[in-house]
Amino acid sequence: MKALLIDPEQQTIEAVDVQGRDDIARLIGYDTLESDEIGPDGDRLFFDEECFLRGTTGRFQIDSVIPVSGKGLVVGSDDDGATLKDVTSDLESIRGRMKYL
Repeated sequence: MKALLIDPEQQTIEAVDVQGRDDIARLIGYDTLESDEIGPDGDRLFFDEECFLRGTTGRFQIDSVIPVSGKGLVVGSDDDGATLKDVTSDLESIRGRMKYL
């Protein structure tokens, strides 16, 4: 499924393909995954739950969702994140809603 990988250290957003939670963990770099809904269409931001404890470099924030340290991945979902699907937001709309900290 289509997803958007955010790398705040490099200040980049790129389209990627993921098959499931194992791919999400691999792209983020950690398997302690947490997610927050970032819009009405089911898109969720996945990130390392322990990102601030680890002291990961690079931070960003989408809308008013809590800031994230380290890489994040935006993936579409149904059922509060239980079922993953293609991201509905496009790269430019995420870029416009995001700020690097």
